[in-house]
Amino acid sequence: MVVSAVGFTLVTRAVGERDQVLVVARDVPAGQVLKPGDLRAVEVAADAGVVRVADRGSVLGRRARVPLLAGSLLAPGQVGTSAAFPPQGLSQVALAVETGGAPPDLARGERVALLPGPAGASAEEAGDKGASAVVGTVTGVRAPESAGGPRVVTVLVETAAARRAAQLEHPRVVVLSAEGREAP
Repeated sequence: MVVSAVGFTLVTRAVGERDQVLVVARDVPAGQVLKPGDLRAVEVAADAGVVRVADRGSVLGRRARVPLLAGSLLAPGQVGTSAAFPPQGLSQVALAVETGGAPPDLARGERVALLPGPAGASAEEAGDKGASAVVGTVTGVRAPESAGGPRVVTVLVETAAARRAAQLEHPRVVVLSAEGREAP
């Protein structure tokens, strides 16, 4: 019993002190005002750089400067008076992607190429318009509102390519390697 007590004491010291900090309870888009239900408290061994539960009042009622993901620790710089997203030079484009137009497990953060679908351009036209592909990063995927309906995929792209991406007919989404520089 003494050995167990000593062991417990050593483990407790090794784990360190834990503080109650705020974690994002559900996804919060950039620009949305934080409400109590958007945050929850957890105990972690954390240094500076996260918002402690005691400071909850300083972030509630403020806007998310960037998209906040459920389960992530809240940092002070992620809230403010206005959104700082998308970053300068980038724009978000929302596309209605029909069934089969994107991988079923498409997720936020994946690097993708946006291409016109088969009804949007013939293979010959697509070959002539090599610049028609737009590369970006998925920032959101919303399920169809009705069975068989399109999913809404939001992609962060260079502002210069945003209009081209938004004009794609029957867009197709192709997942690219995270670090590669290839373009379809």
